[in-house]
Amino acid sequence: MDLTAIMDIGAKLIDRVIPDPAQRYAAKLEMLKVQQSGELAQLAADTDLAKAQAAINQTEAANPSLLVSGWRPFVGWVCGLGLAYAFLIKPMASPLVQKWSGVPMEALDVGTLLTLLFGMLGLGGMRTVEKLSGVARR
Repeated sequence: MDLTAIMDIGAKLIDRVIPDPAQRYAAKLEMLKVQQSGELAQLAADTDLAKAQAAINQTEAANPSLLVSGWRPFVGWVCGLGLAYAFLIKPMASPLVQKWSGVPMEALDVGTLLTLLFGMLGLGGMRTVEKLSGVARR
């Protein structure tokens, strides 16, 4: 159950339990304050985590060892080559290869490549950006 559903249930309970409109309003206001403080704490924790990861990324990229600083470019090139194969090379070359050899070209699991690529590109962090910008949907 998400936080919005819990807050809706809480508001309905307040409406049923507290008859006085002023007290009901005060209780709902207090419930919203608790909700906001929890959301702000989660947002701060997410932001701190993103900042820490960015610092780690900078340290890794500055390392002179190719094994430490080169893994991201390597994985990026592998993803790029895999996507080029899946969307350009295979569709264009498959008919020719099958005609000449009789064997169809293998397909790649593009979903796995895209998941890896999106993670590397930081698209997973877009939710935090939305929250910071105030445009996030619940």
